[in-house]
Amino acid sequence: MDKIYKRGKLTKNTNDSKVKFLACSDLPKRSNMPTQRRYPLKTKEAKQILEQTSKTLNLDMETLFEKSTIEVVESDVGEIYLIGAKPLLYKAGDKILPTLHFVEFTSKAPKIVVDMGAVPYVCKGATVMAPGIVRIEGEFAKGDLVVIVDMKFGKALALGESLMDSIVAKQTKKGPIVKTQHWVSDKIWDYTKKLTE
Repeated sequence: MDKIYKRGKLTKNTNDSKVKFLACSDLPKRSNMPTQRRYPLKTKEAKQILEQTSKTLNLDMETLFEKSTIEVVESDVGEIYLIGAKPLLYKAGDKILPTLHFVEFTSKAPKIVVDMGAVPYVCKGATVMAPGIVRIEGEFAKGDLVVIVDMKFGKALALGESLMDSIVAKQTKKGPIVKTQHWVSDKIWDYTKKLTE
């Protein structure tokens, strides 16, 4: 007996022509994606998101994405914002932060360059400590978002909040410098990577 599955639609059993409605919970689960709800933002909400993130990221989001559609994906890992179908932002508490896929931000943001010995720790969400820092590129204030990159390839490994300004950070020889907020292989990274595939 063959079954025809369609989410939220009337379906027919091909052998006896019986019509049956299947609830979404009756259908086979998609194994590669956590549960989600995806919908576009209204123009006013989209504009508020762009204004808020422009201030946070020191980037003119409204000009950069003025004609792009902004969608929200509600998932098990939180809210992800798709801009032009790319997962560029996510919600963390009451803040909206960039993902590592947001190349327009990661390429322009101040950078903390770490030695290769620090890479495995940063990729597990560790706070960036002064001894692991090779150099600091760009200027930032305490509380600004910075990108943590490796010294060999310059690859973005994580995004974090600076615990001091760049002038003080350059002179500091020990202790924490950046509190990591999003990194390669965290839940946000894994989920957004699946959205880009």
